[in-house]
Amino acid sequence: MPEDRPTMPPVMLHTEAELARDALSAPLFVRAVRLARWADPHKPVGAGGELLADELREAVKELGLDDDEDGPGYAAEAWQLALDIGLVEVEGPAGPEDAAETAEAVDADGAPADGTPLTPGADAPEPAGTARPGEELPRFAGGAPQEVLELWLNGLETVLADAAAPDLADIIDQLSEGDELDLDALDWNPEEEADFLDGVLGNLYLLTALDEETTDRAVPLPALAASMIVPDDMDEPTDAVLEEVSDAMMRLDEQFRMLAPTGIVDYRPVDEELIEEVDGEGRVSEPERGIAETEVDEEDVARYGMVRLTPLGLYAVRSRMLEAGVHAPVVGELAPADAQTLLAALPGFPDAAARAEAEQWLAGRTATDAAAELLAAARGDDPEAPLRRLTCQQTLTLVGPEAEPALRAVLEDPHLGGLARVWLAEHGVDQVPEPSEEMVFWLTVDTIAAQLAAGGDSEELRELVQGLVDRSAGFFDSVWRVEHPATAEILEAMGRLHPDKKTAKEARKAAFKARSRH
Repeated sequence: MPEDRPTMPPVMLHTEAELARDALSAPLFVRAVRLARWADPHKPVGAGGELLADELREAVKELGLDDDEDGPGYAAEAWQLALDIGLVEVEGPAGPEDAAETAEAVDADGAPADGTPLTPGADAPEPAGTARPGEELPRFAGGAPQEVLELWLNGLETVLADAAAPDLADIIDQLSEGDELDLDALDWNPEEEADFLDGVLGNLYLLTALDEETTDRAVPLPALAASMIVPDDMDEPTDAVLEEVSDAMMRLDEQFRMLAPTGIVDYRPVDEELIEEVDGEGRVSEPERGIAETEVDEEDVARYGMVRLTPLGLYAVRSRMLEAGVHAPVVGELAPADAQTLLAALPGFPDAAARAEAEQWLAGRTATDAAAELLAAARGDDPEAPLRRLTCQQTLTLVGPEAEPALRAVLEDPHLGGLARVWLAEHGVDQVPEPSEEMVFWLTVDTIAAQLAAGGDSEELRELVQGLVDRSAGFFDSVWRVEHPATAEILEAMGRLHPDKKTAKEARKAAFKARSRH
């Protein structure tokens, strides 16, 4: 793998069967399938495959949206999706190549884009082709999970592209004035918009992967927008930055409203009472409430919008990352790997993912074989060895008492005897020989070295150091003599971490003695 290849934390995915069920139940896709079946045997369509006015009204009724003022828009979106992914096919002059022309000719309700209302008896576009159920309909509605997910991803791409597109109303305003479409005048850069939305979804993915609670807890929209706008080194956002965050929130609110029916996110929109008009444009009032305050009523925060990647969304964003060349591992990929690979990878995993990965690795081996392989991989005097042994010890906590023979086999091993005794004691095994003082201190140094490698000068390590020193008189007189590659390093760390100045000085002296031996 190239060294500069971006890497994401591992995620736990649902099974393909579960994800396919989620895809089939996503509201937009449910409507698309229903309209594709409704098109049997055929329906007249316009130049780009769009439903004509009468058929659009029928489609609204078919979807049971008669009483919804947004019903025509929902029906048009679902029909367009069905066209995009082949659930519906068009015969005649209509086809994808005419879509751009049609987008200028009609709006989401099937009415002329210039604003002329469609009334009974009014002139309407003439049929230009015939639509019927497409070849992909049975594959999506009743195919294998992989086929369903492939088509769902194709449909999602079209919705993502629409979400990153400029506001249709702005385009209509330009065209109605007789102007040519001018993207610069719309203040819209297609690549920047697509990158911004990708970045937002990437941040949601990262939060979901790293925070074990985020999988069931939504992220406040102000915090998500701020993560894209506010510089990392900025303590307090300026008014200009907060204005940018507010603008980003408005755009994201619109985009997430479009994306939610695909099943990629669960979204609670911004409360319309919080949207104020500024210079003719909508803006979220007081976005700093959702960013800067640490003690805010949860319901108040939720009014500014809340979003969560669904399990289907996690799958989708990962799929897109893989296509972009990002290394985005999934829990379970290491099941066939050797123990050396497993122990090297697990320290970089979030706790829940590390446990799940270890459990899947162990499931493919007997307890004795797994323990023996882990212990063999944990040996070594290289700089990574202490963390490898700590990870081995943590993984062995998931192994049952059947592994006892493998642990007894290493009781006299200077590198593994200490952790083997810990495991045997925790499992209530009798007749375990007491460790020598040398082995106890070697294990102590090894454990501190592992903690130092895992988290640096953490508060957890500070407490460990203080507890060890305070419980053992003459601790430093014994430790500096330990034949461990990291002895001097951990003594220097203890000098930094121990709160008592006198004790810290003793640690530094002991570190000097340890270095002087060699």
